[in-house]
Amino acid sequence: MARKEDKGIRTPTVRQPSGEAAAFFGAVLAERRISPATPASDPPTQPRDDRWLGENFEGQLAVDVYQTDEAVVVQSAVAGVRVEDLDITVNNDMVTIRGIRHRDQQVPAQDYFYQECYWGGFSRSIILPVDVKSEKVTATLRHGILTVVLPKADKLRAKSVRVHEEQDDNER
Repeated sequence: MARKEDKGIRTPTVRQPSGEAAAFFGAVLAERRISPATPASDPPTQPRDDRWLGENFEGQLAVDVYQTDEAVVVQSAVAGVRVEDLDITVNNDMVTIRGIRHRDQQVPAQDYFYQECYWGGFSRSIILPVDVKSEKVTATLRHGILTVVLPKADKLRAKSVRVHEEQDDNER
């Protein structure tokens, strides 16, 4: 039986980036909370940072924000979050959405093949581009999509002001 090398088949080797490339990819992986793959034969040089897995860390919520003629609309995928675990506040020109996604079961870290889902607290503050009627804000959760509708405040209408000439007391 012929070996792989004899047939011209090469096994790919995984090379770890070094220098500036390592710093860049390390920052990207850290930002995305992905731990780089380490060959099984090489022990990790640093312990894995699992602080973000706890419920005390607040992850940033991804949102879509758009406007209609009547409102500013904020939408976000919050699948797995219960209504009672969401908090929405409107303060002056900002809306803040906070929540928590609870994990139903605990799985030992060594049993994971992939660990990409975020569990724990999250929040997002959005500066509103227009004034809104905070007392009329509504929020709905349907099929894991949170929709917050912030009605726009009435636009100020331009009013023309007529100038009257005033006469001095001496001219009368």
